[in-house]
Amino acid sequence: MKLVSVNVGLPREVVWHGRNVTTGIFKEPVQGRVALRKLNLDGDRQADLSVHGGEFKAVYCYPLAHYAYWKTELPGRELPLGMFGENFTTDGLLEDSVHIGDRFSVGSAQVVVTQPRLPCYKLGVRFQADDMVKRFLASGRSGFYLAVTREGEVGAGDEITLLARDPNAVPVSAITRLYIAKRYSDDDVTSVRRALQVAVLPESWKAYFQDRLRMANA
Repeated sequence: MKLVSVNVGLPREVVWHGRNVTTGIFKEPVQGRVALRKLNLDGDRQADLSVHGGEFKAVYCYPLAHYAYWKTELPGRELPLGMFGENFTTDGLLEDSVHIGDRFSVGSAQVVVTQPRLPCYKLGVRFQADDMVKRFLASGRSGFYLAVTREGEVGAGDEITLLARDPNAVPVSAITRLYIAKRYSDDDVTSVRRALQVAVLPESWKAYFQDRLRMANA
């Protein structure tokens, strides 16, 4: 497992459907070592802190393998690394094999997986396509967020090493599926109850799943 690219960017103003939008989704690869701090990488910022950034979304990861899929889905489109707004473009970490609560070392830092990405309309702004958010969610290729448990320095080429897995671990892909599922099976209910035991799953996600369980039991 490897860190292929470190991507950062500061908020910028762009025009979308005739109005000005401020967004931090434009990320570009940087060379050399970069300081990874509790809230973000040096040189990186989020525009709307009510829905982006914060301790549980300090770093957004997107697997390099997904770029091949999108090149087929979006023929002729240039897809430089960082195109999906990710801070880390990674190799060997996929949503089916990465779990909420997984703890990794990368460079001299340590991180923990907290949640999948649920894209907002600004992904559509980045791609200049209104349907991109829907297509992104439907693809199952969400990527995932990390919290920083130990600050350090990271750089392209760093190995990413699994340190520990939560005993109630649920794959990132399952969390995304459970979020959008219209109804739950008995196995789904079991998975949700396990996920609720994972300490690093943010409270907003726990509240959502608790509501879903109440509806399932109604």
